[in-house]
Amino acid sequence: MKVVSWNLLRRTGASVQEVARLVAEERPDLLLMQEATREIDQLPGLIGGYYARHPLPDRIHGLACWSPRPFSTEPRSVHLPPGTLIRRLSQLVDIGAFTVANVHLSHGQVLNRRQLRHIATYLPRRAAVLGDYNLVGPVLLPGFRDVGPRQPTHRMADMVPLRIDRCLVRGLACASARVLPNRSSDHHPIAVWLTPAQGGAESARS
Repeated sequence: MKVVSWNLLRRTGASVQEVARLVAEERPDLLLMQEATREIDQLPGLIGGYYARHPLPDRIHGLACWSPRPFSTEPRSVHLPPGTLIRRLSQLVDIGAFTVANVHLSHGQVLNRRQLRHIATYLPRRAAVLGDYNLVGPVLLPGFRDVGPRQPTHRMADMVPLRIDRCLVRGLACASARVLPNRSSDHHPIAVWLTPAQGGAESARS
């Protein structure tokens, strides 16, 4: 299964037409989006498929997902331990063989790790956590491996390159992972190829 994750950058970032072009170019089995506004609700009308969006409380943007096939169950949201300014959610997407958590975590380096541990309590044995982690350094989530691309995905203040768009997995193998070309957002999309692990293998990547 090919999963693509992209922080769209609300208001001044990627348009729904750009998202549609990304789908046409990459043909993901699942697309996860962060900072998605109401404009992105037009996506199924442009390309078909199945879509769900969960706005963050009191915000114009939130988490969204799209798939060319029906979801096993309706995507749902769970509340995360809150930061000082923004209350956060995680969007949980059941795709049958495993569950994917779509995240846009807080900036606090203790808080975002605590949010990840909270998300993990909702996930089955086979699961992936993708999105904008806002996290620097090792993730340290017990039972999960960081299998996302190692290249920078974001430039803070257009100067400092950071790898904050990530993918953690449990009970899954990752055959490949790469950073995709940037568009209007300040984040690069990332793509990972995931499958349930066989014979105890956790990842094809070192």
